[in-house]
Amino acid sequence: MAEQQSSTSRGVGRRKSAIARVRLSPGDGHVVINEKAPLAYLGRKALELQAMHPLRVTDSLRRFDVSVKVEGGGVSGQAGAVAHGIARALIEYDEELRPALKNAGLLTRDARVKERKKYGLKRARKAPQYTKR
Repeated sequence: MAEQQSSTSRGVGRRKSAIARVRLSPGDGHVVINEKAPLAYLGRKALELQAMHPLRVTDSLRRFDVSVKVEGGGVSGQAGAVAHGIARALIEYDEELRPALKNAGLLTRDARVKERKKYGLKRARKAPQYTKR
């Protein structure tokens, strides 16, 4: 296991229709999402905090360089996918981080996706207004 810790760890994260491929390598804390800084790519501080949450939970913010390729969905789904991918890559790097990440709820893939529209309805569940006369 010692030889694995010196190399890069990989993780795939998913959220809604976004997929993030994460590479984690020992370094000094450089984070790049689609070749941009996290705040520049995600656009909001709250989404940046959400994406970096696994590193904060495990006190790994300055221990790893993170490179992420993310596609699909919107920025909110992409931030969730990045967090999921980072958490999975951290576990691949060090299995002892699993309890901390599990308690923070970062290992569970959030399966909520947009429900499809049904015929005869305006949206997935909204029915046309009923008229009595």
